[in-house]
Amino acid sequence: MTLPDPLPLPALHASHGGHWLRAADGRTNAVSKGDAIMAAADTPVLMLNAPLVASRLGYPDLSGLDLLEAFAFIHPARFCVPTPRGLAEALGLPVPENDAAVPEMLQLAAGALIAACQDPEWFEREGAWSAVQSLERLRWPWAQVLRPHIAKPERAERWLFAKLPEWEEAGERPAPRQVELAAPAVEAQLARLTGDGAEQREGQRAYAKDAARIFAPRVREGRPHLGLAQAGTGIGKTLGYLAPASLWAEQSGGTVWVSTFTKNLQRQLRAESRRAWPAKRADGSPPVVVRKGRENYLCLLNLEDALQGGFAGRAAILAQLVARWGAFTRDGDMVGGDLPGWLGTLFRKRGIAALTDQRGECIYAGCPHYRKCFIERAARDSAQADLVIANHALVMVNAARARDPNQRPTRLIFDEGHHVFDAADSTFAATLSGQETIELRRWIIGPEREARGRRRGLAARLADIASYDEAGAEAIAAACKAGQLLPSEGWLQRLAENAPFGPVEALLAAVRTATYARDESGGIDAGYGIETEAAGLPGEVIEAASNAAEALASIRVPLIRLGGRLEAILAEPPDWLDAQGRARIEGARFALAWRIDLLAAWEALLARLGGPADPDFVDWLAVDRSDAREFDVAIHRRWLDPMKPFARVVLEPAHGVLLTSATLTDRTPSDDVWASAIQRSGAAHVESTPLLSAAESPFDYATRAEVLIVTDVAKGDLPALAGAYARIIEASGGGVLGLFTAIRRLRAVHGRIADRLARAGLPVYAQHVDPIDTGTLVDIFRDDPRASLIGTDALRDGVDVPGHSLRCVVLEQVPWPRPDILHKARRLAGGGSAYDDRIIRAKLAQAFGRLIRSKDDAGHFIVLSPAFPSRLLSAFPPGTPVLRVTLDQALQRLAAGVVGNPTSLAQGALLP
Repeated sequence: MTLPDPLPLPALHASHGGHWLRAADGRTNAVSKGDAIMAAADTPVLMLNAPLVASRLGYPDLSGLDLLEAFAFIHPARFCVPTPRGLAEALGLPVPENDAAVPEMLQLAAGALIAACQDPEWFEREGAWSAVQSLERLRWPWAQVLRPHIAKPERAERWLFAKLPEWEEAGERPAPRQVELAAPAVEAQLARLTGDGAEQREGQRAYAKDAARIFAPRVREGRPHLGLAQAGTGIGKTLGYLAPASLWAEQSGGTVWVSTFTKNLQRQLRAESRRAWPAKRADGSPPVVVRKGRENYLCLLNLEDALQGGFAGRAAILAQLVARWGAFTRDGDMVGGDLPGWLGTLFRKRGIAALTDQRGECIYAGCPHYRKCFIERAARDSAQADLVIANHALVMVNAARARDPNQRPTRLIFDEGHHVFDAADSTFAATLSGQETIELRRWIIGPEREARGRRRGLAARLADIASYDEAGAEAIAAACKAGQLLPSEGWLQRLAENAPFGPVEALLAAVRTATYARDESGGIDAGYGIETEAAGLPGEVIEAASNAAEALASIRVPLIRLGGRLEAILAEPPDWLDAQGRARIEGARFALAWRIDLLAAWEALLARLGGPADPDFVDWLAVDRSDAREFDVAIHRRWLDPMKPFARVVLEPAHGVLLTSATLTDRTPSDDVWASAIQRSGAAHVESTPLLSAAESPFDYATRAEVLIVTDVAKGDLPALAGAYARIIEASGGGVLGLFTAIRRLRAVHGRIADRLARAGLPVYAQHVDPIDTGTLVDIFRDDPRASLIGTDALRDGVDVPGHSLRCVVLEQVPWPRPDILHKARRLAGGGSAYDDRIIRAKLAQAFGRLIRSKDDAGHFIVLSPAFPSRLLSAFPPGTPVLRVTLDQALQRLAAGVVGNPTSLAQGALLP
């Protein structure tokens, strides 16, 4: 291997195991934390992931030549795990053997990146020269290093806005033909997708034929074909449902929507769909489209604003790097797409959200980049696609708002179907909070202070309408005047000082006072939020709610009038209203409609305060806090059973729906394993009889896995808990996924064990500690078999790491549900302790499912719980050995690599 010339600049590496500095002349030394900080402050230093290095050094203002920033500039939209190992592999360099070898690799990596700029075959050359000129003016540290190596193009560059292709309008897709899928045809399609020589799985074939039943013609309106399919890990359910889905799309000309809960499964689905569909059709259109909410995509108008001075400082540098990515991205997806997840964290996440359409201020056809908009392209592509890959929240929101019939699918597959209940719970909730109301104020009135960006209020966005239509102008003025009654900047401070301004702030102040008055924790958990039931409220809260409802109505009424005026203009358009103007008004109508609905929901919520309880809803008051700092005050309303609106809005209009998961059913000790799935899928609220299907996992859990219940780590003993985690990671040699039920304990354990394990060459990464997004943490964990990862619930479902990198899952305790007001209400309605047990078994099953992802995987599932109830053991797959052991006995099995052979542990208690 020919290595590049190293860049002769100092290089610094910091880990929990120590700090190493390599001088420009090639000498590497271990240094103290203070010396490392001094070196970085004195001269530009090469480093990898500056925020992480700063965190390890305890010096938040650390800056230098971050190689990840250079990589993002030179290779935008290219994947790289942001670790020394990951960067070396991405650049084709030798992987450093230990921490002390990392600084030398950093110098080589810098040399490799410079060499890429000089390579005539540099794929991402276009736009680089223009961008580096702008970055040099912004004093980006890398600009002076890279500029001499980037040749000025002979002709002016077509960069970003000029380079991006325009989407084209297409005719509306005809309604799908009504077809029946024959079982032999489904089997043949499955065989084609799995490929010649693939393992024949009888369970997969049966699953595919069962999934095909939802594509039959509907017999009666409001009665969809509803399938509930349990598919054990390893069945191959993705291809199992893609086989009938692709066959139906081909024969009917219709669109199938597959909805997921995690971004990881979306990526997997995109890859698997290549077996059924080509990347592009003959006309260049994509048959498969990944679809997300608007807030996930790069907004070109926001980016242009940022590039022209809307951003300053480090955020302006981020905008330039995002612009580089925007010219090469596949689809403009900034959240889970091909934008590196670590890019935002390098800039402390400042700016990423501002470059998307977070506030619903899109001006649609009025935007100069409308024809190149990533969001509009995705919407149009999905209307013509055979397969749309979306997420649960988007599917439900689109169905609820039903702006466009093309966005309301008739054939739906909910993968990760065990999350549908929680997604519906969030979608159909109502929350009146300080944060929500101040966002509405900004949308109506505009920013409080003089803004650098393009954000404007309603009057500025619809100025041309106001100048043309007097009634519309009056409605806008009335809405803006009423919007002054909403909370403004500094509202939390005014509440703390008991000096609220306006009726809504007065309501929030009364809610805050009542919530604190009823708090029974005694201030023990001052770092966490508090809540109280919205029952038996004092008169001050009821009176404040009445006044606030009047204020909200004074906003809603002129917005309704404005919507009516926009409809009238569209019905009898003036001569100056062109196609772009019409589209912009349509967009404004949509934005108005959902805010009118939001205000109506808030008014309904306030009207119920002080009245009789509604058995369908759970209402409560809350003060949200984090680390003893208040950040919101709110009134919440949730459906007691959110599957009621889900059934009405999503299921009933559909023709066929499949909910599938490896943990859809409850492995209850009783015979009714489907009862929970039927209730939590919405099937109980539609007239259709659900089609039930179950396919057991083909994995040999009896010999490939075992559950160890450790009995001698006392609950609440933090030193013992940290010691147990450290010893387990040491015995396993890394490869441990640790799951916690509380962030505070996670941080405490990480703080106690990280240095010790790093010195042994066993790095431990932690969610809520390391300045790295969750998706990137999983990438790092997957890439290094000696790394371990600890985190909370997001890791229980979002980790798909087959192979040796994940060989042990550790739960700090039984995941008991948090006994908040909403849970207590549902527990009472759902059977008391049996309801809790169903939730816990589901969490245990999902966590266990992280361990064995392929037939060659093997490992241990450890629960640090002296009092693990036997009634919960049915959460684990039948045949899985379960033992109650001491920590020392568990460590013996880990160190020996013993799995699935209980007789080898003479003193372990084997459970049935």
